Amino acid sequence: MKRQPSIDIVRGIVMIIMALDHVRDLMHVDSITQSPTDLATTSPLLFFTRWITHLCAPIFVFLAGTSVYLSLQNENNFAPKRQNLIKRGFWLIFLEFTVVNFGLFFDIGFHTLLFEVIAAIGFGFIILGLLLKINYRKLGITGLIIIVCHNLLPLIPFAENSIVKAVLSPFFAPVVFPFSGRAFIMGYPPIPWLGIMLVGFATGKFFVFETEKRKKLFVKIGLSALTLFVIMRLVNIYGDPALWTSQKDSVFTFLSFINITKYPPSLLFCLATLGIMFLLLAFAEKFTKGIKKITLVYGKVPLFYFVVHFYVIHILTLLMLFAQGFNWTQLEFASGTFGRPKNLESGLPLWTIYLIWIFVVALLYKPCVWFGKYKSENQHWWLKYI
Repeated sequence: MKRQPSIDIVRGIVMIIMALDHVRDLMHVDSITQSPTDLATTSPLLFFTRWITHLCAPIFVFLAGTSVYLSLQNENNFAPKRQNLIKRGFWLIFLEFTVVNFGLFFDIGFHTLLFEVIAAIGFGFIILGLLLKINYRKLGITGLIIIVCHNLLPLIPFAENSIVKAVLSPFFAPVVFPFSGRAFIMGYPPIPWLGIMLVGFATGKFFVFETEKRKKLFVKIGLSALTLFVIMRLVNIYGDPALWTSQKDSVFTFLSFINITKYPPSLLFCLATLGIMFLLLAFAEKFTKGIKKITLVYGKVPLFYFVVHFYVIHILTLLMLFAQGFNWTQLEFASGTFGRPKNLESGLPLWTIYLIWIFVVALLYKPCVWFGKYKSENQHWWLKYI
């Protein structure tokens, strides 16, 4: 099956948005000391700056599953596809703990090992590779069950120090494991993200439909997901561990209403973000030529962009620190603060973050064009892994 432009367009959109979150993480003046979704300390603009980037990880993971399904349509033999998928999964986990973790922290001692989205996709690829012969409908239903039901796990009355709880928790909820002066952080618990990938895999079947029929279906799915989100959020009983509450004014009450849980991705988080994704997929090929041209560039080389953009942002962070008067001996890399000193004020205001975000995305445009062209014109084995 030929490549689907709508997938690359939507993936390109979320890759562009993703850079905003990482620029804010590393360079915003308050990113070390406060959460942008803490309603006691945030502002509406800061909250939205973080909230809009919630779209990135679930769409990235979902479309990774969809792309696996579509790639299978070009192969009659499942054995090599399974082998390549499992290899790619292990490669992504290795890449997360080496190249990506170093790009994030610039810590040569690797004092923090962070299991995030690339490793979660790697884990999903491994499991999906092992399950490839199972009917796509069954895999999709399994994914839906995971998305809908994984929030029930905290309600199961395990003994506080039970072995079962100790084994299951890292797969379903964020956990920190300290060891030898270091820490392994399960930031993206793999089972909830696997659920998203499995549903994405099953959704690949819809891309065999003709464009208009697929558009109508995706609009129905997207609007249904968003409607269900609103209804369940109003009921305020199940779907997200953080219930919404009335705040000091209507704006902050609305922020509380949409303040959904990403770690792990709750049912309501999935309904909101994936509902928006289906609407984007429905209309992606109707976007203007300029938007399609730009987003396709990033969407065709997502892993290349993902890795390189971390290094660009972190180099800019160091330049910012030096410009603000810090010297090399003051920088703290082992503490997980990206080099920024913990007890000294550093960073930039939010309006500057937006300017740097635009600069980073623009700076990476030509390299992504070059790599996309190189990848399409060459068949080197290692290109399958980037």
